[in-house]
Amino acid sequence: MVANFRKYLFTFLVWGVFALNGCNNDPFGLFGSTDLDIRWKSRNTFNFLSPEDLNISLGDSYSFMVIGDIHINNGDTYGLDNLKNVIDSDVEFIVFNGDITQNGKRKDIEAFKEIAREIALTLDVPCYPVIGNHDIYFGNWPEWKELIGSTCYRVNGGGATLLFMDSANAYFGDKQLDWLEDELKQADGRVFVFSHVNLFSENLASLQQFTDIRERARITSLLKGNCDAMFMGHVHQRIVRELGGVKYISIEDYRDHNVYCQVWVSQNGIRWEFKKL
Repeated sequence: MVANFRKYLFTFLVWGVFALNGCNNDPFGLFGSTDLDIRWKSRNTFNFLSPEDLNISLGDSYSFMVIGDIHINNGDTYGLDNLKNVIDSDVEFIVFNGDITQNGKRKDIEAFKEIAREIALTLDVPCYPVIGNHDIYFGNWPEWKELIGSTCYRVNGGGATLLFMDSANAYFGDKQLDWLEDELKQADGRVFVFSHVNLFSENLASLQQFTDIRERARITSLLKGNCDAMFMGHVHQRIVRELGGVKYISIEDYRDHNVYCQVWVSQNGIRWEFKKL
């Protein structure tokens, strides 16, 4: 019995260390919401994106930007309002790839929306939000639902397909992966997938963040031959891998590194560059 107790205690302590060394080193992640099924039922609710945002025309050559892990906290956007000053004329859209806020507070979601609205209005560049684990802390999913809406959606790009997924609970779930499979069958042109939580990690401490290797196997199998690139964040590391012809690109956090990724698409393929704001 003592041996079993020690084993369980050791397991608990190791799990606790992993949790505290996960995304943003924030112990309050332990209180993240677990209502993926509830969010799934709201997948056709759009309170931020317009019908025009969901149907854009990209053409053969264009650029887009991906930025993640901003962790807006108490209104502090860490200089994100300067993003509008570095948007090139060929940028067609921007993806904010999860953990937009530190803990899902209403005023922090509003701070993001204000920046995104200005970019959309002044530069005619739509901004697409992805939900992250921090965005649903303390049961704050209802705030996201009211202010933004769906956490799983498709954007038709007129020559490209953009698929946005909800991995805020470190898994996708069968319903969402079934949705992905169906959408890939109907995808037009180049395909880009966006998810906050990383499928791969370079350190043991982040492994607890995506624990279902069966889901990882399924999604990589689905994307093989059907997707150009999948963009992720969460682990605050730059990780670039290629599997089955798909580029898996993880971007370090904006909050501490001021980094974003710019991607150029042409008939010859895609290329990307990590930049600092």
